[in-house]
Amino acid sequence: MNETFRPRPQPYWRRTQTGGGRLAVTPDGLRLIVAGATNRRYANAQIDDYTGLPRNRFSWRAPLRMTVVARVGTPILGTAGFGFWNAPISPIGRVLPVLPAAIWFFYASPPADMPLARGVPGFGWKVATIDATTRRALAWAPAAPFVLLANRLSGVYDRLWHRVQRALAVSEALIPPPDDTLRAYTLEWLTGGARFLIDGKVVHETDCAPRGPLGFVAWVDNQWLIATPRGRFGWGLHAVPGAQWMELARVRIEG
Repeated sequence: MNETFRPRPQPYWRRTQTGGGRLAVTPDGLRLIVAGATNRRYANAQIDDYTGLPRNRFSWRAPLRMTVVARVGTPILGTAGFGFWNAPISPIGRVLPVLPAAIWFFYASPPADMPLARGVPGFGWKVATIDATTRRALAWAPAAPFVLLANRLSGVYDRLWHRVQRALAVSEALIPPPDDTLRAYTLEWLTGGARFLIDGKVVHETDCAPRGPLGFVAWVDNQWLIATPRGRFGWGLHAVPGAQWMELARVRIEG
């Protein structure tokens, strides 16, 4: 795949424009915009290559190399990003929920709090991997209520969570916030791990990676989510009275 979105996006993209979300072709590429959103309605501007497909027909698995040339023109209230996942849950209810698997560049604004990797904040711009669909991960499922309770004791959390994190193939690192400069965000998804690069500079390497198959997605929305290892959960929506956007100049995926 080598998509520049000009003069128009290729027909294989599934497009989501809901609740104040819209897609607009610009001289530089495709702009994903959320404008005039309220805290009573989910808003999303998204492209993907999987909507309507069963998960076992999603297109991508390791090894591959993805490069997205992108920029962000405004602070984002909600989440945004691009990469690969198994679409585990949809806020607009189009698919049945499953446990998550993902490898991507991901952003969440406060009050979001999803600190899945020890020592990494639960919000901000990150690179991240997770795969909760493996046998190793599922083996922890019966103990999940105990783990959430036990993690409230800091000493137990320090000893226990690193084992859960490894079982879930969780690896995360903060990255510099994007700005209105086009930059090349590269993901090398390997059979035994992953490398993330920005403008050719490695920002994170890990031996964690999901199995696949996964689908490609790029989006901007207005939601926030809280899900912590200590059992704190929440979900809500931001009001976005103005406009927020992310622009994609190129998506290149090489198997």
